[in-house]
Amino acid sequence: LGVHPSTIRNWSDQGALPVYRTSGMHRRYKRSEVELWARSKRQEQQVVPVELLKAAVRQIRIHIAEGSLEEEAWYKKLDQEARAQYRLSGGVLAQGLMNFLTEDDEGRTSEARSLGYEYASRAQRYKLNSAEATRAFLFFRNTLIEAVMHQVVDSNVPSKDAWQLLSRVIAFTDQIQLTLLETFISFEEARHG
Repeated sequence: LGVHPSTIRNWSDQGALPVYRTSGMHRRYKRSEVELWARSKRQEQQVVPVELLKAAVRQIRIHIAEGSLEEEAWYKKLDQEARAQYRLSGGVLAQGLMNFLTEDDEGRTSEARSLGYEYASRAQRYKLNSAEATRAFLFFRNTLIEAVMHQVVDSNVPSKDAWQLLSRVIAFTDQIQLTLLETFISFEEARHG
């Protein structure tokens, strides 16, 4: 299972892992039961984040529809077409995160980098500077994190799993933000070079 033996003992004592006791009180496990238990845990871990993110996307749409986006200074600079594109950003970010959570390491990095490039390109197209583009991204990132954390609390996700999910969300969004800034630097170098 890839965990320390004391973790196995704790899981067994808590009734989370199927165990049999010998007359000498030693723990014994049936391989088939442990494998079934491990498969069910992996499926739970894969399903929970996706379901949480779907609910978070709904929450993001409500948050944006309530007008918080219109209060942003960078958003006020945009025309109607640009505003429509940015309103879609929260959903795109959440969908990218769903893909990130289900991809392998290489796919994860490319998903985050492509979103960072998309944010930078969109900002350039609509004449936002790097600080404004970063503020735009942070608006959607913070909205996403808040929505995910609300869903985690509402779903009573165990703390360990909540922290693991949060750390993955942060890793994903950090990569997007770094790519956004690197892309802006490349645009500036190309313009002045």
